Amino acid sequence: MVTGEMFITPIQPGVFGQPLGSVQRISGQEGVSAFRGIFDEIINNVKTTENNLVNKQYLLATGQIEDAHSVPIAGAQAQLAVDTLVNLRNRALESYNEIMRVNL
Repeated sequence: MVTGEMFITPIQPGVFGQPLGSVQRISGQEGVSAFRGIFDEIINNVKTTENNLVNKQYLLATGQIEDAHSVPIAGAQAQLAVDTLVNLRNRALESYNEIMRVNL
């Protein structure tokens, strides 16, 4: 083993896969569009995972699926997508309420 080499890539802080140094601050209408885009992406992810789960359940019920283990995996993915959306909504509401408490 060669010293100094890492086989595991350390987690880099950032926003949605972007390194922390590459995140740019945005404001105004551009910020609204970016914020809306994040929510739209997560909502579409929830819809996609729910549709995938329903499809897998249908295939299992009709005997057309060969790997029955994909149904619980699809269920877990759908649940994770919903949990992510709910947590993001809660964080956004907490942030909004905190901003409203600030005295200007």
